[in-house]
Amino acid sequence: MRDTQSRSLRRWVNALLLVPCLAALYVPLYNFDEPRVLGIPFFYAWQLVWIWLGAGLTWVVYVVDWKGRDR
Repeated sequence: MRDTQSRSLRRWVNALLLVPCLAALYVPLYNFDEPRVLGIPFFYAWQLVWIWLGAGLTWVVYVVDWKGRDR
């Protein structure tokens, strides 16, 4: 039972990798010049933020997957 719960958790955590992809693909969400963030147009600031968030989510998926594996 524990093994199936671990696999289910890892499957859902792996789905987190879709979040940055969907955030970047849905252009009407961030297709604006204003407001500016630190002088950078919102369009570019949105993409830069998702680079960092995507890296963080990838780290979370890696850690959960690593701890869930049989070593």
